[in-house]
Amino acid sequence: MSRVSLGMFRCVALVLCLIATPPAAAPEAYRLDAESSTVGFTYDFGQGGNRGTMPVKSADIRLDLRDVGASQVDVTLDATGARAGFFFATQAMKGPEVLDTARFPEITFRSTAISGTLQAATVSGDLTVRGVTRPVTLQAGLYRLRGRDPASRDRLTVLLTGQIDRRDFGADGFANYVGDMIGLRIIAHIEK
Repeated sequence: MSRVSLGMFRCVALVLCLIATPPAAAPEAYRLDAESSTVGFTYDFGQGGNRGTMPVKSADIRLDLRDVGASQVDVTLDATGARAGFFFATQAMKGPEVLDTARFPEITFRSTAISGTLQAATVSGDLTVRGVTRPVTLQAGLYRLRGRDPASRDRLTVLLTGQIDRRDFGADGFANYVGDMIGLRIIAHIEK
């Protein structure tokens, strides 16, 4: 092969490689539908379990559906709007012995690493409660709404589950009545 044809062959090969390689997709922003989403928690009180909820104040969700590890989640919860299932439990939870919402009205979570698949991901991040930040790990799955086109990724549901020890954040009041472990079950409806 001559030098010119060898050089042209290399240029053509390089162009073909560039065409064949799809561009890397950047994470896409999704908006949380806060009204239809649920931030739920469970806790032991006396002899039985109880449930509560907490509203989302804001969420910055950026998902890369081709590369889960490139995704990011940043969520702020409104601790002042939390409900613990019944009035006295709600008041105690918001008080200075537990969440101290007068001084710390927000709870934040910022992801630091996401691994796995769209249906079985592990989301690690920093959770801040009462001004105390600790690492936590949640299990996550991403699902399409029932009846939607399988190719559609515009409206999705995220299920996050896990648990935290409230003592890790200094929210250890009423230990004689309330268990230490708080179960989390978050159902987030998101859309582009």
